[in-house]
Amino acid sequence: MEDGDWVLVRKPAEKDFWNPTSMDLADTSKPLKVTFSGPAKHWTDAIPIGNGRLGAMVWGGIASETLQLNEDTLWTGVPGDYTNPEAPAALAEVRKLVDNGDYAEATKAAVKLSDHPSDVYQLLGDIKLEFDESHVKYTEGTYSRELDLETATARVKYSVGDVEFAREHFASNPGQVIVTKISASKPGSLSFTVSLDSKLHHHSQANRQNQIILQGSCPGKRIQPKVGLNENPKGIQFTAVLDLQVSQGGVIHNIDDKKLKVEGSDWAVLLLVASSSFDGPFTMPSDSKKDPTSETLNALKSIKTLSYSDLYAHHLDDYQNLFHRVSLQLSKSSKSNLGDGSLEMKEVKSSTKNSHFSKSNDGAVSTAERVKSFQTDEDPSFVELLFQYGRYLLISSSRPGTQVSNLQGIWNKDIEPAWDCAPHLNINLQMNYWPSLPCNLKECQEPLFDFISSLAINGSKTAKVNYETSGWVAHQVTDIWAKTSPDRGEAVWALWPMGGAWLCTHLWEHFTYTMDKDFLKNKAYPLLEGCTSFLLDWLIEGPGGYLETNPSTSPEHMFVAPDGKPASVSYSSTMDIAIIREVFSEIVSAAEVLGRKDDALIGKVREAQAKLPPTKIARDGSIMEWAVDFQDPEVHHRHVSHLFGLFPGHMITVEKTPDLCKAVDFTLFKRGEEGPGWSTTWKTALWARLHNSEHAYRMVKHLISLVDPTHEADFEGGLYSNLFTAHPPFQIDANFGVSTGVASNMQLYTSFSAAVAEMLVQSTMKDLYLLPALPRDKWANGCVKGLKARGGVTVNICWQEGDLEEFGLWSMEENSVKRLHYRGTTITAKISTGKVYTFNRQLKCVKTYSL
Repeated sequence: MEDGDWVLVRKPAEKDFWNPTSMDLADTSKPLKVTFSGPAKHWTDAIPIGNGRLGAMVWGGIASETLQLNEDTLWTGVPGDYTNPEAPAALAEVRKLVDNGDYAEATKAAVKLSDHPSDVYQLLGDIKLEFDESHVKYTEGTYSRELDLETATARVKYSVGDVEFAREHFASNPGQVIVTKISASKPGSLSFTVSLDSKLHHHSQANRQNQIILQGSCPGKRIQPKVGLNENPKGIQFTAVLDLQVSQGGVIHNIDDKKLKVEGSDWAVLLLVASSSFDGPFTMPSDSKKDPTSETLNALKSIKTLSYSDLYAHHLDDYQNLFHRVSLQLSKSSKSNLGDGSLEMKEVKSSTKNSHFSKSNDGAVSTAERVKSFQTDEDPSFVELLFQYGRYLLISSSRPGTQVSNLQGIWNKDIEPAWDCAPHLNINLQMNYWPSLPCNLKECQEPLFDFISSLAINGSKTAKVNYETSGWVAHQVTDIWAKTSPDRGEAVWALWPMGGAWLCTHLWEHFTYTMDKDFLKNKAYPLLEGCTSFLLDWLIEGPGGYLETNPSTSPEHMFVAPDGKPASVSYSSTMDIAIIREVFSEIVSAAEVLGRKDDALIGKVREAQAKLPPTKIARDGSIMEWAVDFQDPEVHHRHVSHLFGLFPGHMITVEKTPDLCKAVDFTLFKRGEEGPGWSTTWKTALWARLHNSEHAYRMVKHLISLVDPTHEADFEGGLYSNLFTAHPPFQIDANFGVSTGVASNMQLYTSFSAAVAEMLVQSTMKDLYLLPALPRDKWANGCVKGLKARGGVTVNICWQEGDLEEFGLWSMEENSVKRLHYRGTTITAKISTGKVYTFNRQLKCVKTYSL
C-alpha cells in the first residue's frame, strides 16, 4: 500500500469551459478549507465526510481519536399502515366546524386526523483509535485539522518530538468505503489500537484476517417496548467491516478478538465498509433476502486489491466531476476614498483588513475565528466557503441510489436525535435540494425522485382511505418507510396534506433545468398526475364561487380566532393555494410539452385554476397568511410559508405582480430578521427574488455568527465551528423532545448555496436575469462560473466594481431563445446547442466557439 508518484489526467472541469477575455481573474480567494485549531470537543466541532450513503464525523483527537459512523438505511421500525378508516368521519366534523367559523374547536377536533409518529434515524457506530502515551505530549503549535472542500478530504497533523503524524480521511462513492490513512514521518514510528463499537444492539469481533466485523440490528419500533408487553418486530439488520493494512515491517496483534493493535509501522490504512438488510420501504426486515454480512465482505473484496493511491484517485475523479462544475470568486472594491473625495486604486484581497487573515498565513486562522470576525470584516471569501460548503454537503449526503437526505443529511450521533432526523415536508426536505439544479448538481436530486415515487404508492392508500379521494397525498413528516399519514399530535404541525404537492414542484423544476423529456414523460408526469388528482378532489366549493381547502393550516403557525381563542385550523391558507396554483400551472405546461393538453385531467385543471382564490393583501399591507385576516400572535414566526408564491414558487414576480411584491416586501419587514438559519436563508432568497440586494445581503450577514455549543439555547441561529447551523431548542411536544441545536444543518447550507445563486442569476424558461440582487458595495468584484438556468443554459458572469463586465452562456440540451435582462436593459439572444457565447457589458455577443 506504500504510495508512489502518480499523476491523474482529467478532462477539463465544466467551470473551465469558459473564461473571460477582458478580466484578470487572479485568484484572491482563500483555499476552500474548513480549519480548526484543535481537536473537537463537541459533535459540532467534528468534520463531516460522506459518500451519499456512508458518513463519518472526524473528531481529530490526538492520543484518542473517534470516527462516528452513519449508514443511511439504518432506521427504526418496519413498513407501516398509513391509513385511518375513522378519518372520513373526523374530516366531516372538522369541515363543519370550520364552515361555522368555530376555528378553535376545529383545531381540537383535527387531532382525530393525526396518526402515529415517524420512525427514527439511527447511527452505525464508532471507530476508536488509541495511540500510545507519547501522543499526549505532542508539540504545541504543530496541530492542524481541516476539511478540504476541493478534495472532500479531512486531514489531521501534529508532531510528537521529531515525528510528524498525519491522518487522512475520505468517503469514496466509487468504492463505497470510508478510507483512513495514518502515517508517520519516521519509519516504524506508528503504533496504535483500533476497535469498532456501536450504541445499537450488536456483536463485534476481530478475526485473523486483520478485520473487525460488527453485526447489529436497529429497533423494530421507535421506542423499545417493555419486556412482555408487545412483540418487538425484527428491525433492520446491519454489518460493518473494518479492514486494517500496514506497511512492510509493521505488526498487527489481535487483542481478545475485540481489538487490533498495530506496532512499528510506517503507515496504516483502514477501510470501513457497511451495508444493511433494508430492501426498500415496502419489504419487512424479517422478509428481506439481503444478507448484510456477505454484501459487506463482497464490497470489501472488490476494493481491497486497490492501492490507497488508486482509491483516492477514483474518489477525486468522482467527487471533483461534481464539485468542480461551479466556481465562485468574490472580493471587495479595489477603490478607496481619499480625504478630498477622489479615489485611489489599491490591491485588496477578498479576505479582510486583519493581517493575520492574509492568504499566506491561512493555516494560522481557524474557521471559527473567521465566523467571529465576519460581522466586522465581512470577508467575501467566507461567503465563497459557505456557498461551496453547501454544495459539498449535498454531494456528500445524496447520490444516485442512496436514501433521500434527511434532517441532518446523513450525520447523526444519537439513538433519539432531534426531530427523529426525519425528513420534514413543510420546508426542510425541499430546502435540502434547492441548490441541486442552479448549483449544477442535478444527479444529487435523484434520491428525491425515487422517494417521491415511494410516497406516491403509500400516499394513494392514505388518500383513498383517509380522505376518500383519488391520487396520492403526503403530510408534514415522513421516514425511510415512506410514511404518508399525518404526524402524531396537534394539528398546527400534523395536519398539512400539501407535502407531496410541494415535492412535486421539484419534478417540473428538474425538467425546466435539464429539458429531459424522457424524465418528464416517464417519471415526472405520472407523479404529477396523481398529485393533481388528489388536489382536484381535495378542493371543495366554497362561498363566492371559489374553490377552497378545508381543513387548512399554515405550517406550524397559530392564529387568534375572532372569538379570541388560539387556533390553527381554518380554510384555504395562502400557502395551500399557492402550492396548488403552482402544481396546476406545472402540469398544464408539462401536458403541452408532452402533447397531452387535451387530456380530460388537464381540462379539469384549467377549470379549477379559474376558481382558485387570489393571494390577498391584509389591512396592514402585508400578504395575508390565512384566508381571513386573523390576528397573528407571533409576527416574527420562523416560517414564511405565505410567501411561497414568490420563492420557491413563480406566481409572484417583480414584473407581473408589483402590488403583491410590495406586500411581500412589507411582510418580510414585519416578520423580522430573527430566526433559525434555514429561515434566514429562505428570507435571503425571497429578498433576492424581489431584486433587493441590500436586504438579501443583510440576511447573509445575519446568519454568520459563532455559536457556543455549551450555551446553544442562548442562540436563535448561527454557526458552529464546523459550520453546521444551530436551531433554537423550541419544543414541539414532549414525545419529540428538545432540539440539540443541530437538526437543521443540512437545510441551512444547501439553501444558503441556492440563495447566493439566486442573488447572482435568476431565470424562467424564456428569461435570464443577470446579477439581479448583487450587493455591489460588498461583492464589488467577482466571477461565478457554471451556474445553471432554466432552459438548460449554463451561466458564467464576471463583474467589476459592481458592474457587469462579461458573461458567457452555453447549452448542451437544445437550441433556445433567451431574453437577457440586466438593470433595465433587455436583449434577445439565440443559443445554439454546443456553442459558447461571450457577451460584453452592453449585452452584445463578442465571441462564439464550439465546445
